[in-house]
Amino acid sequence: MLINLSNHPSSAWSSAQLFAAQRYGEIVDLPFPSVSPEGDEDYIRSLVDDYICEVEKLAAGSGATVHVMGEMTFTCAMVTALKARGFRCVASTTLRDVVEEDGAKTSVFQFVRFRGY
Repeated sequence: MLINLSNHPSSAWSSAQLFAAQRYGEIVDLPFPSVSPEGDEDYIRSLVDDYICEVEKLAAGSGATVHVMGEMTFTCAMVTALKARGFRCVASTTLRDVVEEDGAKTSVFQFVRFRGY
């Protein structure tokens, strides 16, 4: 099982990302929290505790891998907590293509692979 803890539901993933995710089994989406910029470290710890409970419920002893992508302080704390509990954690890597036109920059991201934390 791959638990997708990100702001990007698997229903919107490219065919390449879906194909790469197949090696983990079923994909289950867990929406990434809205992390307040005003929150301190205790706030992050509390949020992580809540999400650890959600991941453990979803995994139900399946040895799930967790795809974690989002706000950096939450991601760091979440990955640390998940790994301490024996979960494998991965990030998605992308190729960024920047197009400049009429002074505006547009970035297009193309999935490359999952990489372990």
